[in-house]
Amino acid sequence: MLLLRIIILLLSLPACINQQGNAQETFQKSLDQLTSTPSLYSLYKVVKIKDGDTFVLLVEGKELVVRLAHIDCPEKKQPFGTKAKQFASDLCFGKYVTISHEDKYDRNKRLIAEIILEDGRYVNKELVKIGLAWHFKQYSNDNDYAVLEITAREKQIGLWAEANPVEPWLWRKKK
Repeated sequence: MLLLRIIILLLSLPACINQQGNAQETFQKSLDQLTSTPSLYSLYKVVKIKDGDTFVLLVEGKELVVRLAHIDCPEKKQPFGTKAKQFASDLCFGKYVTISHEDKYDRNKRLIAEIILEDGRYVNKELVKIGLAWHFKQYSNDNDYAVLEITAREKQIGLWAEANPVEPWLWRKKK
């Protein structure tokens, strides 16, 4: 995939040359953008957990902020926000993971991805399964996440033990 993108870039290089004839600089900037998106099959170290659904990975010596796809965890000051962050940290902080993504970024320039542990478990799904995240239906129609949330609700585990848990997207609007 990356090789194909580089070939396309090379073929379109004449069209990319700016009026000052700075082809090398234009090419390098384009190449940097192509290689900055992490590969789906490489291992990356988790170097920081910002909150339950936002992680920092070390990619080619640079930090990349990743927003977990399909889910929304409680905010830090919201009930279960600290527990979600701690659970995520216990699962993968300092460990090597792979990621699954569609090369999409949110408005905060975070890569939207699923994080996969060495044992094959998805961090995103584990958070929903244990009742520490909502299936983010506004941005996901993945049925696996819907089923995990329904099951956690039925078992009344995690935030589903509360009488009226407030969705993080509503919490953010109030703040």
